[in-house]
Formats: sequence, C-alpha cells, structure tokens
Amino acid sequence: MGLLSALSKPLAKSISGSIKRWSSRPFETQQKVFKGLIDGARKTAFGKDHHFNEILNYEDFKKNVPVRDYEALRPYIDRVTKGEKNVLWKGIPIYFCKTSGTTSGTKYIPISKESIPNHIRSAKNALLNYIHETGNSGFLNGKLIFLSGSPELTKISNIPLGRLSGIVNHHVPQYLRKNQMPTYETNVIDDWETKVRKIADETITEKMTLISGIPSWVQMYFEILQERTGKTIREIFTDFSLFVYGGVNFEPYRSRFQKLIGGKDIDSLETFPASEGFIAFQDKFPSQGLLLILNDGIFYEFIPTDEFYNENPTRISLKDVKIGVNYALIMSTNAGLWAYNIGDTVKFVSTDPYRLVVTGRIKHFTSAFGEHVIAEEVELALKEASLGENVEIIEFTVAPQVDPPTGLPYHEWFIEFNAKPADPERFRQKIDKALQAKNIYYKDLIAGNVLQPLIIRSLEKDAFVKYMKSQGKLGGQNKVPRLSNDRKIADGLMPFVSGS
Repeated sequence: MGLLSALSKPLAKSISGSIKRWSSRPFETQQKVFKGLIDGARKTAFGKDHHFNEILNYEDFKKNVPVRDYEALRPYIDRVTKGEKNVLWKGIPIYFCKTSGTTSGTKYIPISKESIPNHIRSAKNALLNYIHETGNSGFLNGKLIFLSGSPELTKISNIPLGRLSGIVNHHVPQYLRKNQMPTYETNVIDDWETKVRKIADETITEKMTLISGIPSWVQMYFEILQERTGKTIREIFTDFSLFVYGGVNFEPYRSRFQKLIGGKDIDSLETFPASEGFIAFQDKFPSQGLLLILNDGIFYEFIPTDEFYNENPTRISLKDVKIGVNYALIMSTNAGLWAYNIGDTVKFVSTDPYRLVVTGRIKHFTSAFGEHVIAEEVELALKEASLGENVEIIEFTVAPQVDPPTGLPYHEWFIEFNAKPADPERFRQKIDKALQAKNIYYKDLIAGNVLQPLIIRSLEKDAFVKYMKSQGKLGGQNKVPRLSNDRKIADGLMPFVSGS
C-alpha cells in the first residue's frame, strides 16, 4: 500500500462519518444553510431590493424572491461583470464560470470565496467516501486524469474567467499534482480531437488508475487508445480501478464501455456537478441515486415539472418532496444565485437519506403532440430494448417529425451504433413498446393513430463528433441533448444518416 493510499483511510472514515451526520438531519442542515444565505446577503443590492431584512422563514422567502432563470437574473449579473461590489453576494466574485446557454449565449456564473470550497470539497469528499465504503484506495498511488476543458483563464473586470473544469483544475491539492494527467501544455489545447490524441500520447505508457470525465468523451479517448494498440483498456492500464463521471446517464454507454475496457465492470462513481454548485454524489456502492449535498452553501427548492410552466406552480422545500415525482431543481447559493432555475430535472428515489437521480433538462423534451416525453423515459426505453441484444450504442438523440412526406408524424431516433441490432425492425418495435409503457400520452397517440411508431435513423461512424464539431461544441463539458422539440439537431444530423 502506498503512502497516499494508507493516509487516506482514517481521513475517509472521518469524512464518511460527517456525511452520515448531516444527511441524517436534513431539515436542520438546510435551515442552517438558509439562514446563513439570508444573513450573508442582507446588505447586498439584491437583498435590499427583495427585503431580506424581512425574511424570517421559507414562506417569507417565496413571497419576496421569485424563481428566475439566467435571463431574468441577468440585470444583476451584468452589474457584477462590470465590477460593481455587493450586488448578488457580498464583495465581488473570485471567478466567473463561463457556460454556454441555448437562449442566453455565453453565461457568466459567479463563484465566490465562500462557494469555491463547495466545488472542491464535494469532489474530494465523494472520493473519500468511496474509499471508506469500498476499501479501494489504490487508485491514489497511480496516475489520475480528468478529461476536461482548458484550465487557461482570461479576465472580465479583472475577475478570472473560465470553464468550471478549468477553474477547479487550479485547486487540485498539491499532493495530487504529481499524479495528475495530462500536462498543462496539453490541457490548454483548444481543438478537442488534437487534445485527446495528445492525451493518449502522454498516458498510453502510464500507470493510469483513475479516469474521469463525461462518458462520451472518455469513450472517444478509449477508442483512440484501442485503435493504436489493438488492446482493451484493462490490458493497457492494468491498474485502472475507478471511473468517475457526471453530467449524463451512463447506461446508454455501458455496453460499449464494457467492451472497450474488457472483462467485468470497473468501479464507477457518479457525481452531479454544475457550474452553479456541486449538487450530489453517489454515496453507496452499488446504489440507486445520488446523495443530495445539504450542508455546503446551497438551499434547494423544487417545482413539479408538470406545473413548471403554470402561472403559479407549486414551489416546495426539501421536507415536502415525494419519491417518484419529477421536479425542476431550484437553487439559492452563497455565490449569489437566488431561487435560480438551473435547468435540470430530478426525481427522488429515497428520503432517508435524500437521494435523487437526474431525469433530464426542463427544456429538453419532445412534446410536439402533447406527449412530453423526457430524457429518463427514452434512456430507460433504449436500455430495456437493448437487453438480450448484441447492441452497442455510441450516442443518440430524439426529435419529432411533424410533417413527413407521407404517412403519420412520428418520433425520429438518431442512433450511432458501434454494433447494430441483428434485427433492426424488432429492435425498433421493442423501443417503441417500452416507451409506450413509460409514457401514457405517447401510447394514446399511437393507439389513436395520431402518431405512427418511432423510426430509427442509423448514423455513420463519428456522426455526433462531426455534428458537435460543426457547432463548436466538441469536447469538454458539452453534451448532446437526448431530446429536442424542434428539428435543429435532427436536421444537422441528416447528412450523416447511414445508407445501410
């Protein structure tokens, strides 16, 4: 056992105990966070505008602070980006996190000196808790990699600006620096394909033990390694023991990963990081759901997704959530985001402790005919249809076809296969049947001859890579939406439809 591995065990035990303490007192923990947030922002411009001095409880907060998205909060953020102090949170941010918005263009999410520990500490605690729960600490003795955006920072009003992964890169503990891959020079390469190939160059002979990143881009890295060596990842990296991921559901990628890695599954650790804060992580192995982080500067609210666009939707705190209901996740943070809709939807699978799964994005759905199919439903339908099939899926997305040249409208599935189903028609029918079982509105539309069963468009190799590159969104934290309610992505993928 190496030194880092040995030293991690007592710390992991301590951190695991702390997690159990605050997660066993969820309402008390969230109330303490709530009070700290209100007290911390009373004298800010936002606090004065929204009468924080009159807010004594959650009901007062709901009356005074409406739910906002980025565009609605933008007038305040614009003041902060111009260097004004004490606007959303005391002082000025220590960073701006740059993200891409679908309607807002580039978004600038503030990170304060009080909120940066949440991003760093939560990732560290997730790993330490994994060590305590599984006993596996050997990965600390090898090389670690996070496939991420560039750590290079620019400035806006003299405040450092960059992608979240790049900002976090500057806070990697010194004791891990010597094990961190790739080199800084490689990590700042802009072109993603060039960067991943350079990462493969640097790591192919190293003792890689932990690999982290969004599954689609890790898959690309693995494929490059396999193309060069003809070996499985397990053969290349014999000590590889932990895969850390977040941002998307891993299930659609699992069969392809298993083949690339070779043999049985590698341990995996799922996390839920966002530019607005580190929200949850997997705390049990195996386990369904991620433990909601309740003690670290974020106060959570929830709106049922089927009410989200109502004039007066139900808005609740943690104590009133129900298992199995889809909610839009709303956050207030010690970086100055207030009743902020981050765009993600979640569903609780446990309330003792509070564990959730990410079900999609509030704006990512297919409902051209009132069916409101969501990401969770299409992912589960695809997973069920793939059982017993020798199918490997690289990536997929779904869009409505409302005006086909002939026949009834339909849902159009664009799938890039690594291994296609032996019987494509049977596979198509299995997906459609599974989706009907999960969404009664979709089932009724099929039964009522409003829609015909879904149609699959098989895409040529690297179709999604080519499409994302054409949009300037290849690599890093960028993800392909599973669903859309228009034809923008579908039309962009049509040139890559395979003839066979």
